[in-house]
Amino acid sequence: MVNVLLLDDHAVVRTGYRRLIDAEPDLRVVAEASTADEAYAHLQLGGIDVAVVDLSLRGASGVEAIRRLVARDPQLRVMVLSMHDSPGYVTQAMRAGALGYLSKSSEPGDMLDGIRAVARGRRVLAPDVARSLADASLDGDGLLNRLTPREFEVLRLAATGEATHRIASQMHLSPKTVLNHLSMVRQKLGADSDFKLLRLAVRHGLVDLTGEAAC
Repeated sequence: MVNVLLLDDHAVVRTGYRRLIDAEPDLRVVAEASTADEAYAHLQLGGIDVAVVDLSLRGASGVEAIRRLVARDPQLRVMVLSMHDSPGYVTQAMRAGALGYLSKSSEPGDMLDGIRAVARGRRVLAPDVARSLADASLDGDGLLNRLTPREFEVLRLAATGEATHRIASQMHLSPKTVLNHLSMVRQKLGADSDFKLLRLAVRHGLVDLTGEAAC
């Protein structure tokens, strides 16, 4: 039996996933969480094999959540199930410790097979995600790969307009550490102004300025 933790900040989405997973004889949802802190608390109780994680969470994103969860339990397998399929998100999620990455456009059966594969230690990428990574590699568009997962998360939050103290609180860092990360991000990306950072974030799909809500 594979015991699964669901981390998604939409209760309706978690309910749908639970119904699909619990209908399988070899899979079982044993915990649900809407925030990284809730997921971390569940993990401390033990008994979780696979975490299915969305990247669009309230506060710090799933990338930071993955890093914290895997640091707490190196044996945990993580599969991302997200609307984000840009190479930057995929690369950073895998660097943070995810073993699988599916987009929310994947078929239900692909999610179930992905959980089983990840539980066995196999890397899983949805076809559209794999294409996105391949295209970025061929185009030489791997600028965000220079960042660590934590630097990536600081950039994402800063680009959405979060104040330094809010970023520090969400990521469990000091404001000074956040500013140091932002300084390193600017250096690595060759951006000498906040405007240039924002343009880079938009170009690489970290933020959406169209006004459409992420889910």
